Amino acid sequence: MGFRHAAVLSATSFFLGVLFISFNVDRRILYGGVRPSEEDYADAFKFYTTFFEAPLAIKALLHAVMGIGLLALVGKLHKWDDSAVFFDGTSLALFLAGVIIYISVTIPTMRTVVVPLPDDSIGDQRDAIAVLAAGNTLIAGCLVGVLGLQAGQEYARRAEIRERKNVEKKEAAAASEKKMQ
Repeated sequence: MGFRHAAVLSATSFFLGVLFISFNVDRRILYGGVRPSEEDYADAFKFYTTFFEAPLAIKALLHAVMGIGLLALVGKLHKWDDSAVFFDGTSLALFLAGVIIYISVTIPTMRTVVVPLPDDSIGDQRDAIAVLAAGNTLIAGCLVGVLGLQAGQEYARRAEIRERKNVEKKEAAAASEKKMQ
């Protein structure tokens, strides 16, 4: 495992950790029952308001880690062998899908929740919370896919090395047997 591989795993795991924290709130909105309670919505409003109004350094850290993940995947894809094309190319597509969902769903819906327009009702804000929770779930699914593909790539690499050693042993045994005759 190289530096780029570690950078991909670190960035992906970092964001899964952030989403896991969000899932404590999202779970009650999405899967809490037929109708989430007022307390569930109040907790979600507080959580996402805190998240949205975080200091600029925290937002910069999130975006920098996102950039590191993307750059590491592009760097791994630069190798351009079969493993890189399949595993890293698909990982890049999934990571980009997560970034696109973040840009197109998470940021606008957080604005709707925290800084609503004058025309937005409390129902609109609750719908935005549900959309935000669903978007977070989709992003988490994309990131779990990235981790799965990276684990599959490492497994395939190790299996290839193991198979190559077995072939070399068989060839060496066949060559020594041929010399004996």
